[in-house]
This record gives sequence, structure tokens and C-alpha cells, in this order.
Amino acid sequence: MSHLWRFIRTLVCLFAIATPGLALAQSFQTSAQWAILVDAESESVLFEKNADELMSPASMVKVMTAELAFKALREGRLTLDDTFVVSEHAWRRGGASSGGSSMFAALNSRVRVEDLLRGLIIQSGNDAAIALAEGLGGTEDVFASMMTQRARELGMRDTTYKNAWGRFDPQQKTTARDLSKLAIHVIKSYPEYYKYFGEPEFTWNKIRQLNRNPLLTMNIGADGLKTGNIEDSGFGLIGSAVEQGQRLVLVVNGLKSGRDRAEEARKLLNWGMRAFDHRTLFARGEPIGSVPVYGGAQRNVPLVADNVVKVLVPRGATERLNGRIVYTGPIVAPVQQGDQVARLKIYRGQTLALDLPLRAGETIEQGSLAQRALDAGMELVTGLFRKYVLKS
Repeated sequence: MSHLWRFIRTLVCLFAIATPGLALAQSFQTSAQWAILVDAESESVLFEKNADELMSPASMVKVMTAELAFKALREGRLTLDDTFVVSEHAWRRGGASSGGSSMFAALNSRVRVEDLLRGLIIQSGNDAAIALAEGLGGTEDVFASMMTQRARELGMRDTTYKNAWGRFDPQQKTTARDLSKLAIHVIKSYPEYYKYFGEPEFTWNKIRQLNRNPLLTMNIGADGLKTGNIEDSGFGLIGSAVEQGQRLVLVVNGLKSGRDRAEEARKLLNWGMRAFDHRTLFARGEPIGSVPVYGGAQRNVPLVADNVVKVLVPRGATERLNGRIVYTGPIVAPVQQGDQVARLKIYRGQTLALDLPLRAGETIEQGSLAQRALDAGMELVTGLFRKYVLKS
């Protein structure tokens, strides 16, 4: 199928939603090189700047290291009381002598998984990250491959991991959008373990260290997640805060100092909490649109979202929302109710405000032989059209 035809078949449905108001849309300026702010419940994007550009994540990779440990705990493959050995590699590359952040775990000691998680999350311990990676993956390289595979499963299409602790590698890249997806997933999927991100301090080997997240001390409802800083990326932060039941998740990176990082994150969260109103676009189970089905007993399958579809719009602003149903066709029968067959993309101006999966609202059985023959004939005609008209 040609790229042009795939483009034509992909832009299935365009629609616009007007929102009331007379004032101009509010805006926000940040000195961060990369940034995104997302409402966690609706996954509506409130602000973005270079959110899809590749960047080095530094220690923010440790959120994925923690996610794989949380997943193993949830699935019963690991317990908090299991212990992992602090190998010479973990001790030399991530321990106190390395000069980086460390939980100060002793060489060849066995450390409980829960303590390693606290060392990883609160103290940003490189030794804890490597010990978890080796304990779960055998080697750090294998674990990095596991991290990348997990990223794809979570829809982080632009992220590649090469180590578990944030050491610079020219191939270790991510985006602000991908990191926000990871943060929201961790918050929603692992509430029993997410609490570690909000703990203010942790003492190990008689060394007390404070949580490195500056948002936790600002009295703004912050309870996570992770900082990062290497020369290639500047100062970065994945943060989250809750105010009056609304949770926002942000990612900033490329700041010049830790002070700049803290101040930009605080300003962005405060602005997001006060500058937007919710708009409900579709109720749960309400048909959003439909796409054609090839060889089916019915010509089209209705599309529904998993939950209520909400978007946040600037308060008091005239804002035109443009929606797009995106799929790659042809969709061939049979189609089972609940199958993901498309995506809903809602744009607020140039901002991709929502990007949600759409599922088949009902089962479409395979059509009769005559119906399939008719669809085959139509596909032949459109194929000839592609070959002789679109390519001419």
C-alpha cells in the first residue's frame, strides 16, 4: 500500500467542537528546553514545548527501572523481602567511589528489594538501580532491553534505554511526552508502590539522605516523581501534584540549574491548576464515530472510548477543538467488540490535547460470500485507482 493511500485511508473522520468564550487563550512561557503538562485523569495535554523531540533522560530513567520492579511485585515474581546482591559492578559504577548519587550499599551485601527501591527513588542511588537491574535481568544490558520493550508496551514509541540509572549514552533517548505517559501509568497502576516517590528521606548504611525532588517541600500537593541531571540534558524533572482532586503530571528538562528546574516546575504546576476548565466531549460508551469494515456483515463498526472523553481548555477562552479518528485500513472482518481499531486525536490549536485508543463498539461477523466478493471487487477498483490515478 502506497504512503499516499495509507495517508488517505488514515484520515478517516475530522470534526470540530466549539467551546464558548470571548477572551484570547491563555499562554505560558518556560525556559525549559523540553516540557509537557498533562491532566492525569483525562490525559489531556495542557502545555507542551518540544514534547516530541529526543532528549537524554539522565536519572529520570529510574522511573522505568522502578516500573519493572513494581510489575514483578504485582505479578508475584518478586516480593519486597527478596534480596539482591550488590555486585562489584554495581558498587564500582554506582557506589560512593563513583562520585554519582548513591545509596551507599556495601560491596557483596544482600539488600532487600524494598530498601533498593527506596534507595533508587528517594536517594537516586545508581548502585540501587544497577542491583535491581542485575537482580531482575541478570545483566544490566539485558535489563535495558527489557526496559525498551516495556516502553513500547506502554506506548512510549520514541524511547530507547541503554542502562538502568541514567549514565549518558548517545542511544539512550526519550521524549517529554513519553516520560509523562510513563509517570501517569505508574501513578494509576501501582498506588501501593507509588508512595515511595513522596517519602521525604531515607537512611541506609547510617547515611541519611533527603529526597532530591524539590517540589516535595513547596506545599503544592506534590508527591513525586524523579529528578535528573547530566551535562547532555541539563536539569530535568518528572513531577506530579494534586490540588482539589485534580492531579497534574509534568516533565521539564534542559534547565541550567537545579534552582531553575524547581522554579519552572512550580510555576507550570500552579498555572495548570488555575488556568483550565474541563469539557466533557463524549460520555462513556457513547459512539464517537465509525470506520468501514472489509468483508463484514455490516459495512461499518462504531467506535467507543474506554472512559468518558474529557479535555481541558483555557479558562474563559475561545477555543476550537479539532478531532481526528485515525486508523490503518482496511479493517478486515471479523471484528470483536472491544478490539482496539483506531485512535482519537483531539487538537487544541497546534497542541495534541488528547490521544486515546478507540475500540469496536460491537462485534462485526464475517459477511456472506456475496458480500465478501463485493468488497473484494471494490478493493480491486480502489487498487486500480491508486495505481493509475494517484500515481499519475
